[in-house]
Amino acid sequence: MKSYNIALIPGDGVGEEITREAVKIMGSVSEKHDFSVTTEHFDWGCDYYLRHGAMMPRNMLDILKDFDAIFLGSIGDADKVPDHISLSLLLAIRKGFDQYANLRPIKLYPGVETPVRSASPETVDMVVIRENTEGEYSGLGGLFKPGTPDAFALQTGVFTRKGCERVIRYAFELARTRRKLDDRPPVGMVTNCTKSNALNHSMVFWDSVYHEVAREYADVKTDIGLVDATTMWLVKNPEHFDVVVASNLFGDIITDLGAMLQGGMGFAAGGNINPEKKYPSMFEPIHGSAPKYAGKAVVNPIATIESIRMMWEHLGEKQAAKNIQDAVITVLASGKVRTKDMGGTHKTHEMGDAIKEAVLK
Repeated sequence: MKSYNIALIPGDGVGEEITREAVKIMGSVSEKHDFSVTTEHFDWGCDYYLRHGAMMPRNMLDILKDFDAIFLGSIGDADKVPDHISLSLLLAIRKGFDQYANLRPIKLYPGVETPVRSASPETVDMVVIRENTEGEYSGLGGLFKPGTPDAFALQTGVFTRKGCERVIRYAFELARTRRKLDDRPPVGMVTNCTKSNALNHSMVFWDSVYHEVAREYADVKTDIGLVDATTMWLVKNPEHFDVVVASNLFGDIITDLGAMLQGGMGFAAGGNINPEKKYPSMFEPIHGSAPKYAGKAVVNPIATIESIRMMWEHLGEKQAAKNIQDAVITVLASGKVRTKDMGGTHKTHEMGDAIKEAVLK
C-alpha cells in the first residue's frame, strides 16, 4: 500500500476551518483508493510571528523537504502583521522549493452561479499557468530617503531565460495533455499574456522565449494578448481560452478575475508546482485568510477540496482526484447544500460532509 506524508500549514483566519475539511477529504479518498495518508500540523503564521518575531522558523525548508506535498490553508492577518511581512512565508516556500509553475484551473461547475453573464459550464474551462519564482515579485529593490521630499522606491523585476522558458514549456505540455481543441492537431492552445508594447525590455524578452518554445510544439496553437485586453476577453469570450501563460504579476491579477468566472473565490484552487518533483509542491485555496469570518463556519470549502484534488493528481493518484471532482460536481449540481457565498445557509463543515459522503458513494 502506498503511503503519503502531507505537511499541513493552516495559517491564519479561516485556515484552521478549511484545513479540517482538507483532512476530511484526504481521509475519505485514501480509504476508498487503497493508500494511506499521514499528516503533520505546523502552527506557522501571524500568531507565530507575534510570539517569535518571524512567520516561520529559519529551518522551515529543512523541516518540509521530505514531505510528499504541502497543504497551505491561508496566510495573513493585517491587524496582527503587515501583509508584506506575512507573505514572506508563502514566498519562501515557493522560491525555496523551486515551485516555478503556479497552476490555477478555472472551471465553472453546473449548479454554480456566477456574476459574469458570458460564463457557463460550457464556456469556462481553462488553466492559467503563472510564473511563480521571479518576474515582478523577485523582491529586489529598496526605499531611499524615506520620509523626506526626495524619497523614492525602486522595484526590480527579474526575467531569466531559464525561468521564462521552463514555465512556458510547462504550459505547452499541459495544453498538449488537456487536448481541449481536438484529438488531432491543433490539440490545444497556449495564450501568451504579455504587455510588450509598454514593458519594452522584460516582456519583449518574455515574448521572444514564448515564440522560441512554441516552434517545438507544432501540434499546439499559439495565441497572444496584452494583459489589459486579455482581462476584457476573459469576460467577453471565456470559451476562447485553453491554457494561459503569464508572468508572476499578470498571472496573479487575471486569476482573481478567473475566480469570478467560476463562481467566486470560494471555488478557486491553486497549486505551486515543482514539476520535476525534486521538492514537494504546495497546494492552497487562493481566497486568502478572511480573518473577519474566522470561527463562524461560513466559508465555502470547495476551493480547499479542489486543492486536495489537484494534490492527488500531482502525486499520481488520478482515480482519487477524479473521485473528488465527481463528488464536487454531484453536490453542486444537486443544489441541496449551499454555503453563504452561494446564497445558502449551510456551514463550512456541512458542505465538506456532503462532499465526503459523495466521495464514499
